[in-house]
Amino acid sequence: MLNKPPLNQLMQNMDSKYTLVIVAAKRARMMISDNPDMLANSMMNPVSMALNEIAEGKTFWQPKNNAE
Repeated sequence: MLNKPPLNQLMQNMDSKYTLVIVAAKRARMMISDNPDMLANSMMNPVSMALNEIAEGKTFWQPKNNAE
């Protein structure tokens, strides 16, 4: 169960829960690829770290404009 950060806080920066999941997963993969030893040494899960970044406004998503 996700207690922190609250879902309401996470959804302030996203347009849907689907978008939230995709952005968090991509960010977690980026963190792992940048630092492969992260999984062995870290106390916090990379997905949790990504969700915290989204809640703090450090990671965000902007939709592509298809009109161009």
